[in-house]
Amino acid sequence: MAINEEQVKHVAKLAKLSFSDDELTGFTDQLGKIIDMVEQLGEVDTEGVPFTSNVLETINVMREDVADEGWSRDELMKNVPEHEDGFIKVPAIIDNGEAGA
Repeated sequence: MAINEEQVKHVAKLAKLSFSDDELTGFTDQLGKIIDMVEQLGEVDTEGVPFTSNVLETINVMREDVADEGWSRDELMKNVPEHEDGFIKVPAIIDNGEAGA
């Protein structure tokens, strides 16, 4: 599967990244090679190979889930730069499904 510079520009915009023309060309080439390698892995015969979810024989030891009393909202709001009606205000990062400029 080939990837073109327009697709790389689109992904970069979604990730809020910007590249020079030279970087864009380089990343397009690198991503194309990565996609080719992943596609090549799809050609490997894995018939009869058991599924492996973890290579180590470890068992997670988890603590008991115990609820603790939280902080007061007033105490928390002392540490935020801007708040309104008991909520923390943050700048919008997504508008109509696309990344902002």
